[in-house]
Amino acid sequence: MIYPSIDKLLTIVDSKYKLVHIAAKRSREMETTGHYQMKEKDYKSKKNIGRALEEVYENLIIVKK
Repeated sequence: MIYPSIDKLLTIVDSKYKLVHIAAKRSREMETTGHYQMKEKDYKSKKNIGRALEEVYENLIIVKK
């Protein structure tokens, strides 16, 4: 089971395409800078793309509509 689920994420972001764009951009940013918004032990995912999705779900990334 993927955490967070796509259904829960789509209540925050209005389209799958925007969600993919945001997550990919944040994932690259994490890789280049090494900056995480939560403690690394608090993430459920080990990969940056999953961590970016977790940040969207926790409202740490503001999505403008």
